[in-house]
Amino acid sequence: MKNKISNQFFISYIIVFVMSIITAFLALQLMSFADSVISKTLVKNNYTADNIMRDDYTMIDSSKVVENSGGVQVVNQNLEVVYSDGLNILGNGKLTTEEFTDFLIYSNSVGVPYSVDIQYNDTENFWLIVSFPTSIRIDFSFVYNREIASKDMQGVIGVIVAVVLFYFIMLTICAALYSKFTAIRFTNPLKKLVEGTQGLRNGDYSTRVHLNLKNEFADLQDTFNTMAEQIDHEFTLRQQSEENRKRLILDISHDLKNPLAAISGYSELCLKKLPPSGEEIKNHLLIIHENSIRANKLLTSLFELSKLESAEFSLNSSREDVCEYVRETMSTYLSLLDGAGFTYSFDIPEQEIFAMIDREQMNRVFANLMDNALKYNSGGTEISVRVWQEDSHAVVIFADNGIGISADIAKEIFSPFIRADVSRNSQTGGTGLGLSIVRMIVQKHGGNISLKTDNNDGCVFEIRIPTI
Repeated sequence: MKNKISNQFFISYIIVFVMSIITAFLALQLMSFADSVISKTLVKNNYTADNIMRDDYTMIDSSKVVENSGGVQVVNQNLEVVYSDGLNILGNGKLTTEEFTDFLIYSNSVGVPYSVDIQYNDTENFWLIVSFPTSIRIDFSFVYNREIASKDMQGVIGVIVAVVLFYFIMLTICAALYSKFTAIRFTNPLKKLVEGTQGLRNGDYSTRVHLNLKNEFADLQDTFNTMAEQIDHEFTLRQQSEENRKRLILDISHDLKNPLAAISGYSELCLKKLPPSGEEIKNHLLIIHENSIRANKLLTSLFELSKLESAEFSLNSSREDVCEYVRETMSTYLSLLDGAGFTYSFDIPEQEIFAMIDREQMNRVFANLMDNALKYNSGGTEISVRVWQEDSHAVVIFADNGIGISADIAKEIFSPFIRADVSRNSQTGGTGLGLSIVRMIVQKHGGNISLKTDNNDGCVFEIRIPTI
């Protein structure tokens, strides 16, 4: 890629160089043509010394020259200015030989702001000088004399050819170097971008490109890095999803293994021990029944979680006063809290805070939070519920001052199969999916739920849902 772009730049510069030469040649031709056109209109070309020359200089008509800001002077053999009319660039009186010689030599030199035409009358032996002021003039000429000695011509032509060749060689070298330098400014960023894309292709999603430029390549760099970050993020999410899937399968297998093993074992024991006593049958059937309930609860929770995660799931929401809803919901748990020896306090304002709520689904949220509080805490624990409005959200706090959860477990508590009892104690009867379902329901309402807790520091669940 680098050589290809470099060659393209070099060819482009050669084309520009050739076009510049052609343009310069055409410009010279155009200037020559323009000069021939303009010269026909210039006053100095219409009133030359040859046109107004007379043998008797007193008969010379200088009126048109003077009318056009020009001047006419006559210098005799003694270098005396014997006649002067209009513009005078010689001065009056007698000129020295040196002064007149300098005038003849430098009158039309480069930079002289006058156009001077000199004609010598060899009949009466005087010089007629016609001059006009020049506003602007470009002095350029190429002189070729056919009578020049052939040896000199060969030497001059050789020098000219050598100079032209040197010019072309230097111009070509400069064009090549500049094209390479320019190409490098393009190929180096492209090379880094190619290396970055190769890194992504090879699975290195941490690849980033740093060009330290402020042109269009900087925009391309930012776009590439943003794309790489998105790919890296999505790959991380995919890895995490895959790990969660594997963990989910292991947890499901683990949680179903125990109740199914109990069901299988005790049912087999009932079949083998014939005739079993009535009390034994009752105990075995009780164990089978409890474990079947555990298995059914797990499968039901899995079904509910899958249903909530489905894109086809939608809430059956209605406009509800959050304060009144929470007040009604908490009242249904009062007898249960009293029976468990729990105390409680509610701080629910009388003002109305409206939100779109699916009562059936939100009931499951509070049922799960209440079930966990009762399951993991002992009598004497206080349950407190508070409600208020903050900005455009209704905030519901469900807290207890019980045993709390370790900070490490709390970080993942809303993930599937994460339990406060890390030993997966079957006595609690939990599936490890309750809080995952809670979070999903709250998110379906457009809100979020968070937990603040630590060992022996209680649990504070904060639910935030948007108001209307």
